[in-house]
Amino acid sequence: MATPTDVRPVTRRALDFLHGHARLVERRLAQAWFAAPDPAHAHAVLHAVEAHRNADGGLGHGLEPDVLAPDSQPLAADFALEAVEQAVRSPSGRHESVREHAHALAVGLADHLATVASGDGGLPIVLPTITGYPHAEHWGDGVFPAGLNPTASIVARLRALGVTSTWTAAAERFCHRHIEALRTAASADAHTVLTAFCFLDHVAEQGDVREQEHAREVTAEIAARATTWTSFHLYPGSGYGLGPLDFAPTPDHPRLVLFPEDAVAAQLTAIRQSQLPDGGWALSWQPPGPAAELAWRGVLALRNARLLHDFGG
Repeated sequence: MATPTDVRPVTRRALDFLHGHARLVERRLAQAWFAAPDPAHAHAVLHAVEAHRNADGGLGHGLEPDVLAPDSQPLAADFALEAVEQAVRSPSGRHESVREHAHALAVGLADHLATVASGDGGLPIVLPTITGYPHAEHWGDGVFPAGLNPTASIVARLRALGVTSTWTAAAERFCHRHIEALRTAASADAHTVLTAFCFLDHVAEQGDVREQEHAREVTAEIAARATTWTSFHLYPGSGYGLGPLDFAPTPDHPRLVLFPEDAVAAQLTAIRQSQLPDGGWALSWQPPGPAAELAWRGVLALRNARLLHDFGG
């Protein structure tokens, strides 16, 4: 894919970095978003994701670059479904054949996830099988309880792709219970909040009028306590943390109004100013090796290229 000529220099440099350094998944996603629309680009994203599939129907093999184990992991499923969502929503994904392909991928993935879910439908973010292979230090021994992260975002994206099963119904009930608890929690991890918001978006889009209003109310309640979230920077700060644009990545996103305008502007400025000479960005955490670092830099370059392009960067 040639770099588009109708983008600003900072975005062009990010896309050039993708061409030279990123993995196939991110390069194909960039093509789906920035090249002339063609369903083949979106299908290529899905094929790249499917290359990480195991015989058990799950996904592994470093698809999420902080876990390099070949074994299937819920974390990899979460990463995959976000990539699938991006492909379907891209200009190249607006074709029925793409949605059918995405649905088939999601059905197989849901069947696998049902086998590793807890009795009440929740998923742990990783499994102990990560320990035999390189993985980021924050994943420790791989022993995690079932939680909203990643259950909420996984089930929301599966449902958006038309996947229903006994397990997805149980997972939805799990999410509703845990989101209610999140409403009164003194603090919460920003990643958990983001997955909860993904689920509430699904309810707001698919539920009845009462459910839609409730989802919006809960989202606003939780967002009002953003300054108490861990791993979150309302304004750019040192160290790792999500920011407002991770929660509202487009100018027309309904969650954008939940954050101060100057906080959004500050994050965009920080992104522009922190671009490196090679066109990419540095990481704020330690991945499990050089290949994982380069993979994450590709993920980050794609994310920032889209943010800067959409917000006029």
